[in-house]
Amino acid sequence: MLVGADRLTEGASSLARRFGVPEIVIGLTIVACGTSAPEFFVSLMSALNGTPDMAVGNVVGSNIMNTMVIVGCAAMVAPMVISPSTVKKDIPFSVGASLLLILLTMADSDVSRIDGIILLLGFAGFMAYTLWQARKSFLTPSPFGEGRGEAVKNSPSLGGGWGEALWILLGLAGLVFGSNLFVDSASSVATSLGVSEGVIGLTIVAGGTSLPELATSVVAARKGQSAIAIGNVIGSNVFNILLILGATATISPLQMEGITVIDMGVMMVSIVLVWLFSFTRYTVERWEGAVLVLGYAGYLTWLLCNV
Repeated sequence: MLVGADRLTEGASSLARRFGVPEIVIGLTIVACGTSAPEFFVSLMSALNGTPDMAVGNVVGSNIMNTMVIVGCAAMVAPMVISPSTVKKDIPFSVGASLLLILLTMADSDVSRIDGIILLLGFAGFMAYTLWQARKSFLTPSPFGEGRGEAVKNSPSLGGGWGEALWILLGLAGLVFGSNLFVDSASSVATSLGVSEGVIGLTIVAGGTSLPELATSVVAARKGQSAIAIGNVIGSNVFNILLILGATATISPLQMEGITVIDMGVMMVSIVLVWLFSFTRYTVERWEGAVLVLGYAGYLTWLLCNV
């Protein structure tokens, strides 16, 4: 998984420089989509196999882990510098997606087909906005005087566009294979111990399917590519709620019997906390990362004590 994360980060960063697209956009789209692949397949198969608690728990648990553990660990490796536009425009999408899910499930504690369609429409709006931002960046000259041609010429070569695409695909393959191996093994152990599907989804499955995001963001942070790291987390959170739950619920309505108000509340509070930390000098400092990780440890302790 670490090798896959390294290949994916290098390929995505090189692709961003080649086309003059900000790394945050690549993180919000290509990287986020790729690292969310495990959540998508696990949630889809859980719904089709009649275990909707695991499907919803997987998404809610993954988003909590993304914002508390992944941002926390990445910031502890290297303080994450976040651009003002990300704080003011991109992170609010993740906050809005979390709030939308809570509002849709307040009445009947499930995600119906209509709810799924609403979530998918929200995802379409998110993608349209992100691609519009990418197009605007593509057409805007660099403030350092380099045109797009210079940016392409000065990009480090990974074998051209095909080479970059190959690195991204190899990285995704390593991430998906590693996470699936972990989830299958861990779920079997948890089931044999008699733990409920909802708790399995919130903990082991969510942790396993979030490993690609963790590996990718930590590697990106270590390389000083904090835009990819934070973009990966924000994009993955939005993908998880709007696309994964939206598509899964449209195919098969989801029940939320194993997911409590506290779980949903922690998901909402965690992303708001990251948003607030981002406002302080537009940087998530090491101590703020430690606070996030400790917060997740407290939530996990509460969860396991109430199994």
